[in-house]
Amino acid sequence: MIRRTTTIAAVTWTELVRLKVFYFLIIFALLIIGNAFFLARFSFEEEFQMLKDIALGAMSIFSSLLAILATATLLPKDIEDRTIYTVLAKPVSRTEYLLGKLMGVFLLLALAVLLMGAVFVIVLLLRTQTLLHSAQIEMAALPPAELQAALDKIRATGYDPNLLAGGIIILLKAWLLAALTMFISTFATSTIFTTITAFAAYFIGHLQATAREYWLAADTSGLFTKSGLALVSLIFPDLQAFNLVDDIVTGAAIPAAIFWQTVALGAGYIAVYTALAAAVFHQKEL
Repeated sequence: MIRRTTTIAAVTWTELVRLKVFYFLIIFALLIIGNAFFLARFSFEEEFQMLKDIALGAMSIFSSLLAILATATLLPKDIEDRTIYTVLAKPVSRTEYLLGKLMGVFLLLALAVLLMGAVFVIVLLLRTQTLLHSAQIEMAALPPAELQAALDKIRATGYDPNLLAGGIIILLKAWLLAALTMFISTFATSTIFTTITAFAAYFIGHLQATAREYWLAADTSGLFTKSGLALVSLIFPDLQAFNLVDDIVTGAAIPAAIFWQTVALGAGYIAVYTALAAAVFHQKEL
């Protein structure tokens, strides 16, 4: 089973790469590098904060878009090309086929987040080195202790260990959206319907926490409203729970408990949506 699933995953990954989906990395690189020069007019604290905010936000948006668009095309394309019939005619179960497709998308997303993170880290390191060099020249007249303190402050602001945790959460969120989109595609009638529904779930997932707090705080929220909100919370993932960018941008350390709680939440969502996709796809008429 593992060998057949990994083979399908490798084929899926190759097909997605051939679609030249990594063109968005060029846009990401230009966005980050361009902003690095534009932000040079700010203080180094403001510059690093804005650079992290823009980079992490772009990573989250691009990885989410890639997760939805790449996954939405898989099943409809294979059914249209009749590739799925050739694969399932062999000793490959529907669950193995579905898991292989999803693993291929997961590999693609992991590579995309890794490349975007590498571009971001390189720009951040280069900018940090530039600021350190400038500070050494501009503050050469300061006492050694004060100069060293200023340089250490720049290093501490630029070399942020929380960035790794932020990248992991962004990848986990993209995997969650891929699993959700795969589930939708098992009962959808077309790629367009899958894409629109997945994007609707994306926006609802980001807004449901705010809407839930508003309606539960309102005096008019009765049993019907609370039941409806509970149903929405069960169906749609709370994507706002994966937004840790604000803490990273401000330099606040992400507590280990919050990080692992978010990882567990994401893994739970992925497991549930994958299981639902396998169950629906098993009963689907092809």
